[in-house]
Amino acid sequence: MGKNLAIFFTISTILIAVIRREEIKVKGIVQGVGFRPFIYSLASKYNLNGFVLNNAEGVVIEVEGEKEILKKFILDIEQKAPPLSRIEKIQTKILHLTGYKTFIIKSSRGTMHRASTVNMVTLISADITICKDCVQELFDTNDRRFSYPFINCTNCGPRFTIIKDIPYDRDKTTMNKFKMCFLCQKEYDNPLDRRFHAQPNACPDCGPQVKLINNIGATSIFQSKETEAIKDTIELLKQGKIVAIKGLGGFHLACDAQNQKAVATLRAKKYREEKPFAVMAKNMEVIKSFCLVNKFEEKLLLSEKRPIVLLRKKGITLNPSLVILNKVKNLNISFRVNSAKNLVEDSSLTLRMTEGKIADGVAPKQKYYGVMLPYTPLHHLLFLQLSILVMTSGNISDEPISYKNEETLAKLKDITDYFLINDREIYMRCDDSVTRCFEDKEMILRRARGYVPEHIKLPVVRANGRSPLHILSCGAELKNTFCLARDNYAFVSHHIGDLENIETLTSFEQGIEHFKNLFYINPTVIAYDLHPEYLSTKYAKKLRTLNSKLLTVGIQHHHAHIASCMAENGITQKVIGVAFDGLGYGDDNTLWGGEFFVADFSGFKRVAHFKYIQMPGGTQAIKEPYRMAISYLYQIYGDNALDLGIEFTNKIDKKRWNGLISIIDKHINSPIISSVGRLFDAVSSLIGTRDKVNYEGQAAIELEMIADENCTAEYSYEINPHNSGLIIDPSQIFFGIIEDLKSNKEFSIISAKFHNTIANIIKDVALQIRERLGLNEVALSGGVFQNMLLLQVTLNKLRESEFRVYTHHKVPSNDGGISLGQTVIANAKINKL
Repeated sequence: MGKNLAIFFTISTILIAVIRREEIKVKGIVQGVGFRPFIYSLASKYNLNGFVLNNAEGVVIEVEGEKEILKKFILDIEQKAPPLSRIEKIQTKILHLTGYKTFIIKSSRGTMHRASTVNMVTLISADITICKDCVQELFDTNDRRFSYPFINCTNCGPRFTIIKDIPYDRDKTTMNKFKMCFLCQKEYDNPLDRRFHAQPNACPDCGPQVKLINNIGATSIFQSKETEAIKDTIELLKQGKIVAIKGLGGFHLACDAQNQKAVATLRAKKYREEKPFAVMAKNMEVIKSFCLVNKFEEKLLLSEKRPIVLLRKKGITLNPSLVILNKVKNLNISFRVNSAKNLVEDSSLTLRMTEGKIADGVAPKQKYYGVMLPYTPLHHLLFLQLSILVMTSGNISDEPISYKNEETLAKLKDITDYFLINDREIYMRCDDSVTRCFEDKEMILRRARGYVPEHIKLPVVRANGRSPLHILSCGAELKNTFCLARDNYAFVSHHIGDLENIETLTSFEQGIEHFKNLFYINPTVIAYDLHPEYLSTKYAKKLRTLNSKLLTVGIQHHHAHIASCMAENGITQKVIGVAFDGLGYGDDNTLWGGEFFVADFSGFKRVAHFKYIQMPGGTQAIKEPYRMAISYLYQIYGDNALDLGIEFTNKIDKKRWNGLISIIDKHINSPIISSVGRLFDAVSSLIGTRDKVNYEGQAAIELEMIADENCTAEYSYEINPHNSGLIIDPSQIFFGIIEDLKSNKEFSIISAKFHNTIANIIKDVALQIRERLGLNEVALSGGVFQNMLLLQVTLNKLRESEFRVYTHHKVPSNDGGISLGQTVIANAKINKL
């Protein structure tokens, strides 16, 4: 008996030593991406008992098992996590054994008081394109979700745009009004099902529905079934009609991209004269018929983010015999045709292009198209019998994208002929993202759907043991984003737009409140641009008047540009910062835009800039670039400018010329600027490319578009020392341009020489700064560096001189990245106090 007891206690001791209970906390994007069913399956694989749940921090797991098995379990979590998840951190802690008998998925914990969540950050997934499995089911006539435009699963579908609060559970999304049917609930409750806890889970019997109505609010006469509404929409688009289509983050205005009249009508009704439209193409075969596509661009197009990608025009017509039966070649899917259903291919299983040419009005005077692929089930259904559609933001120009049904019906009824709406509410509007490939890397131009609200990791958190700062950065005015940050997480918002009207300001304010709620951020520091008239600046100062405990930090515009480039590249040491853009408020009360800094997060010194010039008429000169051409000619040639004998001066209205010279001489509404953006405008007008613009940056963009990319010639210029630093005088550039114009040089050559000269100036100034200060790192930022020709030539010249150069990839180099720069600067400044 005594011997048996001894054996029993020995075995028990060994088991206690080997079996252990661990708590595992996983932080990152781990909610709404199939993480809990993944953990459930993993626990089943290793015969572990315990539980997994969502909470306000991420995912919490408790498991009991042998030590070595638990090691393998954790390693699999790290290495085999669901593809849409992003693990930031895994924390483990050994606990006392409980004796779990099974492994279960527990309901979420999200009811803790806000005050107890000071150290919690829940990372939320962006909206995700429809997955391969759902596409397969969408076109499977035997599937109960055949042709259902809201099919989704744990691996795809809406996320950010439907979330009201966290944890990410159905009752905290806009799907809360749709009670799941028995079959959907069964899927939702089954840990081994692909739709386990897929919050937007639905089917035709219990989920959202689409409806087609005309622009006076009457339901389509064909509207009896959901599939009829989609079928009718296809026919209307084929007929050249404009249809407002509700998507993930708002409405698109859609029309046939090959129909010249439809495209022209949309432009006229939307008051969008020349700014390029985005297009959505059926598949990669169609895209490759009108665009040049490299492997990296194809990867971007097919990614789960499905952004608009800028692609080089091919310059040839589309193949009219292209078979575009959507077999979704990359997914290896074949469709079965069922005559009992409405949404099937036509009898010939082909759709032939009408003459095979994209309308000239889609992207006039451009070398690029903005192209995306279908990313929702509804898109895939529409493209069963369509090939290329214009899909532009559903808004009145200068307003944010429309996203509410009633509001959209009222605002867009004079633009669109029909509305394809649905009853799944969008909680947070979100535009399409725009990106491009540069040197085999992604370069974000507009960060929104598919990317937001993913965070950007900050290189600096805090100093001197201080508590983490909660920072709100209000961004700039044009292409506004805001940024909320805590610890080393920066949450840069989706593209808000130009803060120039009450509608956009309201969207800005609503977005801030939503982000504060989602990420448990209660800002104690407010960062803003120095420009006193920006609505974002006024908003920041209003917050301070409402709460005197808030710390406010005004941040120079171009310092924020450089800091944003540094932050996304993880750079903290001093750099040579080159910030070229349209305008930004300087700390000497002039308007800057052609700047060379020595900068880090805590401060900057302006070491060089372009020579000051007056901008006659203020902001009117942005809309009418010829004003800047006159200002430069008058500054350089004085009263002799009209005698240059070039077309620009010959055709100019003398009364208008004298009027502008008068306000320049009297310094009336003619602010002093150092802007490279306005210099581009002046040259564009001078050579006859663009005298007046219909959208921001048009003159400079079209100047880039005409440049001869094979030309390596340059103009002369002067870099002169001054007590405030180096001054770049572009007078010699204009001398050279005037001579070329008199010699009838091609405009493409003049444009190329100008681009090459600006790049050479950057290199020469950087060399002088390096010689004096020993700095070898250069950060390039500002909207001018979205000019791909200038950027490439500049990089080549700097690299030839052995500089290490940093550019933007994660946030835009334009003002869409300003809020990130404001955040890291505010953090550095406050921590120095």
